[in-house]
Amino acid sequence: MPLDEPHWWYGSDGKGDLAARLLSPIGLLYGFLAEQRYRRHAPYRARVPVICVGNFTAGGTGKTPLSLLIAEHVRSRGSSPVFLTRGYAGRITAPAWVDRAAHSGRDVGDEALLLARMAPTMIARDRRAGALMIEDEGPPACVIVMDDGLQNPSLKKDLAIAVVDGARGIGNGEVIPAGPLRAPLEFQLGLVDCIVVNEAREDRGAGQNAVLDRLRRRFPGPVLAARVEPLGDAGWLQGAPVVAYAGIAHPERFFGLLERLGARLELRAAFADHHAFAEADAERLVRAARACGGVLVTTEKDLARLQGSSGRRGELSASSRALPIRLVLDDRDLGRLVALINAAIKTGRGGRGVPQR
Repeated sequence: MPLDEPHWWYGSDGKGDLAARLLSPIGLLYGFLAEQRYRRHAPYRARVPVICVGNFTAGGTGKTPLSLLIAEHVRSRGSSPVFLTRGYAGRITAPAWVDRAAHSGRDVGDEALLLARMAPTMIARDRRAGALMIEDEGPPACVIVMDDGLQNPSLKKDLAIAVVDGARGIGNGEVIPAGPLRAPLEFQLGLVDCIVVNEAREDRGAGQNAVLDRLRRRFPGPVLAARVEPLGDAGWLQGAPVVAYAGIAHPERFFGLLERLGARLELRAAFADHHAFAEADAERLVRAARACGGVLVTTEKDLARLQGSSGRRGELSASSRALPIRLVLDDRDLGRLVALINAAIKTGRGGRGVPQR
């Protein structure tokens, strides 16, 4: 459900509280329909293991970095990861393999382009149809890593993981449009085997994270802590004047990371999640960087979305530098995650040859 995110989903003020109360009946109906749709559907049991990385809320929480981390482990144990994603904000709707040389962000979406750097990537609005094509055309010893689709009932998951933003959590706890939840939380908790809380340093106070603690009290399964770190050397940011821009769910987290790495932010330009940059946006950012002698820095997703652009957008793309990131877990939580992945792959391999169509 494409939707601009109201600020009051994650805050508390009189106007926001009133809006949530007024919209709550619609949210209850939306949540009821989402739950009924899931329960009525008979999912397809793929002949290969399926690991799903999703979230409880609308907007980004860090699913793609976790999907990449899982794919790394799948490959390390001798299997072949294949990503399956919806291709959000892309114009291709039928199942298709992502071709990084031919496709742009407007074709397949930014997330698909990032995933395709690591492993073969299938975009499919119909996840069942995408899984069938992967089964027929994918590599041997294939494991499907499904980026998003937790609430999608068309495909059976061998392991389902929800990623939660460590700062924003589940917001006001209401269902769209009264709040950010895609369905009632209790229902969604029953869909997952594990929760990963994506923390930033500022999310913790006195060594504790309130979102992490609440979820551990409420969810009986593993609730793991993760954090984002730069991938590779980030020394080029130390003391550098930076014009930072980001069209992601929580741009301030990206800006905060740049500052922790020593960048001197001359401008913070925040856009809506999956923002399609216009020529005017590009011109403003390029001019700002020239005026202050700063470096244009953005996220890998934003730069992927600009891939193949011309005009001012092409100039912005060529002038910008992305900060690569990775998701990191401590040894204990990483070990628990790896055990879940290994068990899911074993279970999924046991299901080969018995598809339910």
